[in-house]
Amino acid sequence: MLLYNVLQMVALVLLGLATLYIFIFSLAGLFYRQRSYIYSSKFNKIAVFIPGYKEDEVIIEVAQSSLLQGYPKDKYDVIVIADSFQKETLTKLKALPIKLIEVSFDKSTKAKALNSAMSVLTAPYDIAVILDADNLMAADFLTKINAAYEEGFIAIQGHRTAKNLNNSWAILDAISEEINNNIFRKGHRVLGLSSAIIGSGMAFSYEYFKSLMAGATAVGGFDKEIELKMLKAGHTIAYLDDALVYDEKVQKADVFGNQRRRWLSAQLHYFRQDFLSALKDLFLKANVDYFDKAIQFIQPPRILLLGAVILLGVLFNTANYLFVNEQVFSTGWFYIVAACLLSFFFSVPRSFYNFKTLKALLSLPKGMLMMLLSLLKIKGANKKFIHTKHTASAR
Repeated sequence: MLLYNVLQMVALVLLGLATLYIFIFSLAGLFYRQRSYIYSSKFNKIAVFIPGYKEDEVIIEVAQSSLLQGYPKDKYDVIVIADSFQKETLTKLKALPIKLIEVSFDKSTKAKALNSAMSVLTAPYDIAVILDADNLMAADFLTKINAAYEEGFIAIQGHRTAKNLNNSWAILDAISEEINNNIFRKGHRVLGLSSAIIGSGMAFSYEYFKSLMAGATAVGGFDKEIELKMLKAGHTIAYLDDALVYDEKVQKADVFGNQRRRWLSAQLHYFRQDFLSALKDLFLKANVDYFDKAIQFIQPPRILLLGAVILLGVLFNTANYLFVNEQVFSTGWFYIVAACLLSFFFSVPRSFYNFKTLKALLSLPKGMLMMLLSLLKIKGANKKFIHTKHTASAR
């Protein structure tokens, strides 16, 4: 019984700390109120970068949509960075009033594409906006980014949200995105910490971004690399919940798993790389933002945390009842399960409380299994390019 209780205590502590982390920030996210920025009469010059690798199916729509911003046409350029596109696609892109930069690499990465583009651009841009090849900006996105930039923020994350909810996987992916928005963006800003960046739908002071990217070596997770550099330097990353970027959500189980494997590998890599440095800066410079980011990278995926808390809670409580074990353990599991469920309840937008979501939840056990398998296959995933193919999805 002693060994059993030791194992139970270890599980309680580890899962309890992970649950406490998301509970605090998910609760804080409920108090988020989007700050109203004064729309400036100064319109900064913006470079909208859209890097894409074999994204022939979606890039034309995205490029055309990006030209429809309610922002002065002479104050922003849409820059498509085309890696391994078909000739027909390139011809169509050349007919649009955009800047087209063709690139080719032995080993393609988003960082390489962005650096190549910035190395040939000569226009004096003030702001760099980064999109994925499937992203569609709301018509006022650049206007809101410009307003926040004028308030002094050099790094801004927009609200990336789903543009398709056409099957269960897309719904689960969309919910996951909104949970992360509440915990790692809204909740963090409420408590005075920086928003997490996502890799797209984000904006930076152009010259600062160019300097950050010049030293970027990441194959996957370049956003994590520059995020850590910004926080270590003491910069704050803003979040604009009302600046919307519509993102294609995955529609297949294997894509869901591959995407998570890439993300998990990058997070584990940067936790190992920066944890000690972040701990040092916490004590010597009181840099809570940087330390929080390092800790954030070792947090278990929310979907796995939920599964582990419920499964182990049921198993240990059943065993405690059968063996008439101390009540304190069962009480502990009750609080952890309740806090975990509340964290999800706080973070999932009310618009997802419908029959389609209920149906999508039937795929959740498979999603948990895919995440677990992803954990077992993350070795080396950060050292190779894993492409997530996008399609012209149904809305």
